[in-house]
Order: sequence, then C-alpha cells, then structure tokens
Amino acid sequence: MGPNETSPLTPLAQEALEALARRLPDEGELTYEHAYTILKEEEELERPAAEDIIERLYMKGHLYEVEEKLRLTDYGSE
Repeated sequence: MGPNETSPLTPLAQEALEALARRLPDEGELTYEHAYTILKEEEELERPAAEDIIERLYMKGHLYEVEEKLRLTDYGSE
C-alpha cells in the first residue's frame, strides 16, 4: 500500500464516524467540544480517546476543519 492510499478505519473509528454523522446538526458542522460530547455520550469515549479518534478521522480525510469547526466529508449533500 502506497503512502497516499488510505487504510480502512478501525471498528471504533467507524463507529465514532457514524455517531458523529447521526448527530450532525443541520448546519453540517460541529465544534470540537460538541464532537467530544457526542463521542462520550454515544461511544463512551473519554476526552483523550475522543481527541485521538477525531485526529485519526481528520488525518484519514473523513473530517476537515473550517474556521475551527469540523465537517464530515463522507456525509453531506450527496
């Protein structure tokens, strides 16, 4: 696998992404605090683990940041 190819998400990261997508507000973006709260409530992840999952999703291109808010790339206007 080359450096630009993405590996599949771990089951926990996939579940976290799905939890964020389910709770995504109508405006289509989340603050970091809201994302951490969702992961705590939905996946029982404490802050350090939630930060790690958010970072992994960001690094793999499933999340991106606009003006300090998170948006999901896999869910949206399709």
